[in-house]
Amino acid sequence: QVQLVESGGGLAQPGGSLRLSCAASGSIFSINTMGWYRQAPGKQRELVAVISSGGSTNYANSVKGRFTISRDNAKNTTYLQMNSLKPEDTAVYYCNAGVLTIQPTHLEVWGQGTLVSVSS
Repeated sequence: QVQLVESGGGLAQPGGSLRLSCAASGSIFSINTMGWYRQAPGKQRELVAVISSGGSTNYANSVKGRFTISRDNAKNTTYLQMNSLKPEDTAVYYCNAGVLTIQPTHLEVWGQGTLVSVSS
């Protein structure tokens, strides 16, 4: 069993910053790609940023230059630093990870989501 627990969401003003964290725990042998997705009210879930185990990153065009994804492999944790926030960044942010367990099995795991609201 593997769990992802997100933290760091909340309310920010336009132009402000927030940092999200996502920690994986459980029967983990290794974690491949980790990523952040978001779902705004009435919209489909969309990719925000992903990072490979080697540190390669990919971002949605809408967040390039404002958001930075990183990870600490020793802690099985990924972070999303969000700067220059805009009202359109308001959404529930979900962490995602591709996990190889100790059993071994391959799992795609999702966190429970954390709400980010950007408003003045």
